[in-house]
Amino acid sequence: MMTGSVREDGFASSGGTEMSPEQRVPEWGGDHLADPGGVDLDGDTVGVDPTELTDDDLIREMHSLHRTRLDTLRHAADSALANHLRRTAELETEYLARNPGREVDPSRLRDA
Repeated sequence: MMTGSVREDGFASSGGTEMSPEQRVPEWGGDHLADPGGVDLDGDTVGVDPTELTDDDLIREMHSLHRTRLDTLRHAADSALANHLRRTAELETEYLARNPGREVDPSRLRDA
């Protein structure tokens, strides 16, 4: 029987059930929208409240997060990944609240 190896951080590298980043990050806690204030592990506020951003600033912040997404997922410390996930959720939630009737590109739809 083939089994997955265990990396130095104690997480399985292959085989078995893979965990999502949210499950791997102990600071995540699962309820990432309950505290929109955004506090890091030291108790400091992280980032401007998305409701206070202009539309242009909101888009710029989302561009920045999406540009650094893969690098953060692959190489950042668990606390940095948790912050990235939380901040992305905050900004995207605010964008959707501001744009409930956003234009959907028909080429992006799947057949039912």
